[in-house]
Amino acid sequence: MNDKFYITTPIYYPSNKFTLGNCYTTVICDAIARFNRFQGKDVFFLTGTDEHGQKISLSASKQGKSEKEYLDEMIADAKALWAMLGISYDKFIRTTDSYHEKSVQKIFKTLYDKGYIYKSEYEGLYCTPCESFWTESQLVDGKCPDCGREVIPQKEEAYFFKLSSFTDKLLTLYKENPQFLQPQSRVNEMINNFLKPGLSDLCVSRTSVKWGIPVDFDPKHTVYVWIDALTNYINALGYNSEDDSLFKKFWPANVHMVGKEIVRFHAIIWPALLMALDLPLPERIFAHGWMLFGGDKLSKSKTTGSVECIDPRILVPEYSADAVRYILLREIPFGSDGNYTTEIFLNRFNSDLVNNFGNLVSRTLSMLKKYFGSVVPKHYVAKETDDIELQANVLKETDNVFKVMKDFDVSKALISIFNIFSLANTYIQKVEPWTIAKDENQKERLSIVITNLLESIRIGTTLLASFLPECSGKVLEALNLDKNALFANLDNFYGIEEGKEILPIAILFPRLDINAEFEKLARIMAP
Repeated sequence: MNDKFYITTPIYYPSNKFTLGNCYTTVICDAIARFNRFQGKDVFFLTGTDEHGQKISLSASKQGKSEKEYLDEMIADAKALWAMLGISYDKFIRTTDSYHEKSVQKIFKTLYDKGYIYKSEYEGLYCTPCESFWTESQLVDGKCPDCGREVIPQKEEAYFFKLSSFTDKLLTLYKENPQFLQPQSRVNEMINNFLKPGLSDLCVSRTSVKWGIPVDFDPKHTVYVWIDALTNYINALGYNSEDDSLFKKFWPANVHMVGKEIVRFHAIIWPALLMALDLPLPERIFAHGWMLFGGDKLSKSKTTGSVECIDPRILVPEYSADAVRYILLREIPFGSDGNYTTEIFLNRFNSDLVNNFGNLVSRTLSMLKKYFGSVVPKHYVAKETDDIELQANVLKETDNVFKVMKDFDVSKALISIFNIFSLANTYIQKVEPWTIAKDENQKERLSIVITNLLESIRIGTTLLASFLPECSGKVLEALNLDKNALFANLDNFYGIEEGKEILPIAILFPRLDINAEFEKLARIMAP
């Protein structure tokens, strides 16, 4: 088994405070990183911020601050938010970090020396928010095809990367490595919209933007943002540094997780740059869909002018990090767009976290205390059909979690995990442990039933720990399990030793009065 796993978020552009949209990608990567750690892999999880460009200068200027002052405040807020959400990243890279800037300059010079970068003049249509040049034919209704904003004509001296020379190589890449870019709809988009029409050379420097990394052999030029930003994935590992041990160990990345709006840069420009540098390509790029708010892309420009709260800084203190993580991971079909509303969030909280999961834990531990003094009963082999079927179905859902996580489908993994809790709840109603407990001749059957419930909770919660670490940690602690070997007994129903004392546990999620919660959020969000 390959025991290393390198996963990255895109580096975020801190032109405003992060919203649930940024949290979505980061929480996905955190869940995948945790899942791989639980399997014993050596994981490196990278996130960070893309801090150069004209938009940052404008944002800082509006606040009367220098770029550095502005950025330091934004990054402090971002790190505090990641801590609030329990994000277990291994490194946070800033493109203003000196080691990154030095490596970008070396990469630019290497590409220039190899003939992949040349000087010319650029004339095109420029979108300031996206920091992208477009041709007339690429515009949508005369506006930027990515963000829909106005573009302005610009002409200036610039360096270019010979992206056009990589068209055939990229087509071959997609043909020979069908797993390289997912989902398949993104492959079709890259081939039909960009590769088949033929790639144009890429402008990779600016003279009109000063807030960036200077080209060291031609200082009036600033390195264009995408070469600066994309190379973070190797620079964070020590590429071009004296200590490149992390680079040798973890590169190539197992997966770059990105939003579909930046897939073109990761699926075309990034592999072309790596080919030019004679470096291995990442194993996979996954372009997920958008979280939609009111039918539109959820972006940092959206406001919270109603009870449709999208600020995680409000939601987490009120409902817990796990509740926010759950709605992000569960409600949006992985790879597709998904809609977020406060109503969906609150209803999921009650139906899934309170009724399905929380009540199962509470009822089971209450019955264990009542019938067995909170001590795991003796293990017996199940003989009744209901008992055998529960075990088989739980193990089937467990297998499915591992199956879908190979494709990073966190939404389907959570569906299977909560199916385990649903199976256990249905089992309680069907076998009625309280009725069995009245019959002195049914002690063995009662032991089997309670053991089945405890094991369903153990298995489901162990799997859930990657996605909702806080509440899962409380349950696993109550079950007295070895945290270093949680994944060791997921293929059987005897993972908790008989005779072990199970500890009491507080209510995991309190039931919400939906109408009262809307009123409370409206008060919190009132100007």
